[in-house]
Amino acid sequence: MDDFHTLTATIERLLQIRCGNYKEDYIKRRLSSRMNAVRIKEYLEYNRFLLTNQEEQEKLRNALTINVTKFFRDKEVFELVKRELIPEILKKKQRIRIWSAGCSSGEEPYSYAIILYEIGLTHPSIDGLIYATDIDYEILKRAKEGVYERPALDNMTELQIKKYFTLRPDGKYEIKPHIREKVRFQYHDLMRGEPISRYLDLISCRNVTIYFNEPQKNDLCKVFHQGLTAGGYYVMGLSEYLGKESEPLFKSYRPLLKIFTRQ
Repeated sequence: MDDFHTLTATIERLLQIRCGNYKEDYIKRRLSSRMNAVRIKEYLEYNRFLLTNQEEQEKLRNALTINVTKFFRDKEVFELVKRELIPEILKKKQRIRIWSAGCSSGEEPYSYAIILYEIGLTHPSIDGLIYATDIDYEILKRAKEGVYERPALDNMTELQIKKYFTLRPDGKYEIKPHIREKVRFQYHDLMRGEPISRYLDLISCRNVTIYFNEPQKNDLCKVFHQGLTAGGYYVMGLSEYLGKESEPLFKSYRPLLKIFTRQ
């Protein structure tokens, strides 16, 4: 075993992050960033350092899993969800269940929660629940707190910000309880081979699979196919794509926005 794979074996054991699920170049870039930060040049030396330094373990975990995002990132996607997808679901049922997979610090699931709340103003019988999952316990904790810097809200109007956030004395913005209560945060490893729940109406996993190798992308699509109800929606990131093995599982709904329906 070479030094790089010795290090990744340590990472998998210590941090419970399966490096094989990610592209090797991605892992090496994130490792290089942390190694430069602590002025270490060799994988073996960094491996020894990691074994004895819990603070560095947490910093590396964040470096490998963190996903910088904003509320309503790629606004046209969320506009379509509000204008078409949710109304289509409402034709069949009043209870809508969404899974935000790889939710990071919570901007995405809270964006869906805001959409459900706004639709609920004209459809009071709607009952919405959003599962929001990630493999990083620390970032899930931040997501549950629902506190954000102003740049995370750049895609929102001032009216929306006033309606859904409380401005704190420290200048940060805290999501209001009536939005927070629609989201259920919990730990989940996307690669464990099973969905967070079954018969879901929409699964949103955006800008996550760009770090995965091809076999893992296909495995993940199978998991999402299991989790969705017939005709349920799968929303990907704009730079992502279905692998060839996964194409029979989903039908394109809005190809440019990377929205698919379960076959």
